[in-house]
Amino acid sequence: MSFDLKKLYRTAFWTSVLGIFAFIFDFGFSQATLIQQIIDGFYFVVIALGLIATFARYYENPNLFKRKVAVFDIISVAYTLYIFYMYLFVGEAFKTDLILENPLWVVLAVILSFFREFSEQKLNLNRTYFNPAQIFVLSFLTIIFFGSLLLMLPKATHNDISFVDALFTSTSAVCVTGLIVEDTGTYFTVFGQSIILFLIQLGGLGILTFASYFSYFFKGGSTYENQLTLSEMTNSQKIGDVFSTLKNIIVITAIVELTAAILIFFSLDKSLITNFSDKAFFSVFHAISAFCNAGFSTLSNSIYETGFRFNYALQLIIIATFVLGGLGFPIVVNIISFIKHKFTTIFRFNSKEKTHKPWVLNINSRITLVTTLSLTTVAFVLFFILEYNNTLADHSLFGKIVNALFGAATPRTAGFNSVDMTALAFPTVMITFLLMWIGASPASTGGGIKTSTFAIATLNILSLAKGKQRIEVFRREIADISVKRAFATITLSLIAIGLGIVLITIFDPEKGLLNIAFESFSAYGTVGLSLGITGDLSTASKLVVVAMMFVGRVTMLSIIVALFKKIKHKNYRYPSEEITIN
Repeated sequence: MSFDLKKLYRTAFWTSVLGIFAFIFDFGFSQATLIQQIIDGFYFVVIALGLIATFARYYENPNLFKRKVAVFDIISVAYTLYIFYMYLFVGEAFKTDLILENPLWVVLAVILSFFREFSEQKLNLNRTYFNPAQIFVLSFLTIIFFGSLLLMLPKATHNDISFVDALFTSTSAVCVTGLIVEDTGTYFTVFGQSIILFLIQLGGLGILTFASYFSYFFKGGSTYENQLTLSEMTNSQKIGDVFSTLKNIIVITAIVELTAAILIFFSLDKSLITNFSDKAFFSVFHAISAFCNAGFSTLSNSIYETGFRFNYALQLIIIATFVLGGLGFPIVVNIISFIKHKFTTIFRFNSKEKTHKPWVLNINSRITLVTTLSLTTVAFVLFFILEYNNTLADHSLFGKIVNALFGAATPRTAGFNSVDMTALAFPTVMITFLLMWIGASPASTGGGIKTSTFAIATLNILSLAKGKQRIEVFRREIADISVKRAFATITLSLIAIGLGIVLITIFDPEKGLLNIAFESFSAYGTVGLSLGITGDLSTASKLVVVAMMFVGRVTMLSIIVALFKKIKHKNYRYPSEEITIN
């Protein structure tokens, strides 16, 4: 009996995989009537096997009813049974039914079936063959490659797209950059835009985040080796905290993106997007793109598009969304804990019950928040002053403030623009360079060298100026390894950006040094802002930008760690000597 069930589970899994390929083939190519009928029939085979496999699991292990996975299974089974009921018993009447008039609802059942069966498979992050850095880098390369193939499907674009342009777009989406060679809103179909959105979400959080957590969620456990690998990739303090960290990432993402999508939906002018489904898709697209700091927009001129540039409510929602995405998940979780602690302290009237909990807001959060707030404040004031009579001239005072805040926050990897980038004053462009290079915070969806790196470098300079041997801040001493990593990150970033600028000036010298440098900083910082040369770059320059986006997302340090073997620690130290620096 057990063998038969294993065979059933294996069959259900591979059938669901074929169902995903059928879905891609169905939506990616134009189908003849007979082929379409075969595909539609196969969809029902997939979801039927998925149902049988799910019932068999609960028959084999009734304890599954006690776990949280039962809620997911009940909802998905109820949904699937409703699909079957409408098709088998209601018959032709389903054509007038609002739920089933679109085949997407059937495809959703297929995706749910695949999701369930895939999560039941054994996820093995084998450290014998690949170290965590190599697994991390390879996961991004894999998504980028398959994303490129998906974007080349005939029904993904209104016109044919070359492999280089598809690779560029896929890399930009997966690396949450936002640089585009073809207009997202007009060149790609809704199916193509959905692929881009899917790549943004996977790239923003990482495919291993989804695969690892849901495998743990459905199976109820994981191997020690997987936990060890994931703890290094997620920077978890304890191995036992790995899956709670992954859960926090997924829950925070879902809550913020859903809230942002709802707020964006109600902030839109009804005369601009009248269709409900188009309005909903626009809202979801921009919510995910903003939280993942991707900068992709279905509007040709981003938020600067006519009809949207004066929608200050929309701009404030997008600012809040990409700032939360750029803070980093550990920081957001720590802030939530801090707020809970303060709330509990304020409303606990019995003094005997009060508890002292020192350092609720840890050193990482403090440095990140102070650096982020300082950078944003200084950039906001400078942007407001420099652009007051320039790109902000057409706005009211409130509009100037909102757009100045947008302009100060977006270069730190968000990539949306609410003003004409080509009309910016030269000093503003130079400030944008610095902000793009610094980027967002560690363990976030953003890129750049990170705010913590910039903060450590600044604190180190101040310590040296004061004659201190150690870096001290908030009554804590910064570890030497953190200082070494910070300066390695800074050095490697400047080498990568400098090499990119040199190569693009060789391939496209007519584009101008300022434009090329801006493009290079934007690519490495995974920002997505441009002075308008991206689409006109030569094939060689596009590939250089692709490489820079990838390096900026996975970080040069991760690539070097992935390439070099770690040496064993030696139980000796050589005599130390100081080297003359200046």
